[in-house]
This record gives sequence, structure tokens and C-alpha cells, in this order.
Amino acid sequence: MTDVALTPEDDAPATGFRARHALLKRLADVVSLPASRINAFERSVTGDLLVEMLRLASADDRKRVAARLAPLTELPNALARMLLRDDPEIAGLLIEQCASLSDADLVACARDATMDHRFLMASRRGLSEVVSETLLSFGETPVIEAVLRNQTARLSQVAMEGVVSLSRTERSLCHSILRRPELRPSGAYVMFWWCDPDDRKTILQRFAVSREVMQEVSEDVFAMAAKEGWQDPVSRKALQFIERRQRNRAAIEKSPWGGLEQAIEAAAAEGLTRELASEIAYLSGVKPITGAKILGDPGGEPVAILCKATGLSRNELAGLWRSMRRPELQPDGTPDLVWERVQITYEMLAVDRAQTVLRYWNWSLSSALTPALLRAIRDGEEEALDDYSAPERAAMLALAENFGR
Repeated sequence: MTDVALTPEDDAPATGFRARHALLKRLADVVSLPASRINAFERSVTGDLLVEMLRLASADDRKRVAARLAPLTELPNALARMLLRDDPEIAGLLIEQCASLSDADLVACARDATMDHRFLMASRRGLSEVVSETLLSFGETPVIEAVLRNQTARLSQVAMEGVVSLSRTERSLCHSILRRPELRPSGAYVMFWWCDPDDRKTILQRFAVSREVMQEVSEDVFAMAAKEGWQDPVSRKALQFIERRQRNRAAIEKSPWGGLEQAIEAAAAEGLTRELASEIAYLSGVKPITGAKILGDPGGEPVAILCKATGLSRNELAGLWRSMRRPELQPDGTPDLVWERVQITYEMLAVDRAQTVLRYWNWSLSSALTPALLRAIRDGEEEALDDYSAPERAAMLALAENFGR
């Protein structure tokens, strides 16, 4: 072989050098040979030489080589690493088509390359949990939306909690999150608070589940717990979530209004005071902080859920609505759209399913509020969510906006 000295013009893209183009093609062909024709070491050495040539090659040459190598089942690591960090239109050929890329290759590319690379990767078929979580960790809305739309991508529960948390400020993500099979009721119930009306309807239709099976298997446990005097706080809390009765009988006995219907009637006549709001919450079997979140919600659907779960009639729903001084008619005399939506929500839910939603809210928004959690909510420490339990994380997300007002 004749030694050829490189001259300065060799450093620039040289479309007229037929030998360079031919050699690039031949080396790419060698790398593409099956294992029966070339061993792993030979493939690796050929790949190293190809990398050195591609460093000085034009974008068109690099693109041709990438297209040639994309279908390979085995690709030299150095070559893959270089091409994955190339311009997006070149790297995209491997990202979209090369099945031999490992999770390690994709994660490294996501970390070292640009958002354009991550956006291309987000649509790659069969993304693993590790790669998806890496892509989501950058917090780039277009990339996150692309991952969520990718029905072949797999997402871990940690990743789902992350995007649920992000959706509080990036509301456009809500619809895509609700289409993911990995979303669980715990995430959907807390996301409900900042979803739009259509997405709220989807949550109630899909995630407002019955507790009938739990009630059947634990029926005799209620008698056991009663015999023990309800001394075990763990079983008592779980049974409170499972039981069929929603209203607080102890609160009803102590109430100066005599019952939930009477308290709502008084609120409709006098207006909803802080005292009446707390009393309605207690009588409904929820804590005042849960009641405040429900009654203060601008969308109104939580009020319908509260009324349906507690067995209140349509008249009591209307009375509670009036007590909050919420309109039933628009200025032109037509029905108010929000009030219409509240009534539809009331009608569409079965009592048992409404109770599931209400009790999860009460569980996550009240019993989870430890001093540390309250401090975290006030300080906006949402990045520390991993330190808290599922209901504590739900409380942080749902109440963070309230504390920020």
C-alpha cells in the first residue's frame, strides 16, 4: 500500500474524492458482514477506522453510512456512540431504525446530545422504563408529550408520579397522561384538581372504582375490630376507607344543626360561613381541610361527588351550590354551564364510586398532613416527593397551589 500524506484540503468535505467515498462504503459493508464472515474483533477494528474517517467526512457521507448501518443487528460501540451524537437528521436514522442499540447507548445519547435528539428518541419503538425515565427527567414538555404519546414506550411508576407532578404546571400534559395504561387511581385522583372538565370526566369514568370486593372480603373483620375496641389505628384507618357508611354518626349526634341536610339548609339560607363549612365536612365524614378543598374548587365537580357520596338529594346539591353563591343561570337566563356540569357529574356517579373518590381525597389530604408534610407544602419542596408516602405525595401536589396563594 502506498503511503499518502494528508494535505490541508483533505480536512474539508471533499465530494470529488472518489476513493474516500468508495472506502467509506467498503468499510461500512465490512462492518455489516454477518458473524460467519467476520469476528467481533475484526468488526471492532473496522469500526474504529470508520470512525476516524467519518470525523473528516461530510454530512452527506455520514448520513449515507448511518443509513447503511441502521439495519444492523450488531454495531461497533464507538461507531454507534459517534453517530448518535451527530446532527439530528443523521443520528435520527439510528435512533429510529437501529434495533441493536442498547439502553445504555440510548441513555448516554439522551444525556449527552440535544433536545432534538431526545425528541426523536421519544418516538422510538419499545422504549424501556430506564430510557423513558431518562427522557422525562429533563422536564422538556415536547419530549415528555412525545413519550406519553408513544404507546410502545414503558413507564415506571416513579416516572408516572413525576409527570403527574409536572402536569400541575404543564396542564397540556394531562390529556396524554390519562391515556397511559400505567396511570393508577392515586395519580388520577390527585391530578383531578387541576384537570379541565373533559379530563375530569375521564378520570371519574375510568378511575372511580367500586369497593365492593374489599367490602366482601373484610365483612367479618369489622366485627373483630369492634370487639377489640377499634384500638389498632392501622386496621381502623383501612376499614374506614372500605366501609359502606360515609356520614359521621358521632358528628351527627353532636351537631347543633341535627344533620347534614339541616346544615346545608342553614347554609343555603344564611350563606356558607367557615363554621358551617367545617360542620358540613365533619357531618360528611371528611376533615375540614378536605371540605375546604372541595367547596373552594372553581370547577364544582367535587361538590357533586361530596353530595353523591353522602346520599344527598338533588335538592341538597342545589342548596349547597346556592350557599356558596354560585350561579345557576347566566345573565341571559340560560342555564349556567358550570352548574350544568355539576349536575351531570352527580347523575353519572354511583354512590359507592363517589365514596371511593371522596375517601381517597380525605385520606390523602388530611390524614397524610404531618407537620413535615405541611412544612414541605408551604416551602414548595416538591422535589423531595420521594421521601413521602403515596397519600403524602398526593397531598403535597393537590395543596401546593393553595399554600402558594
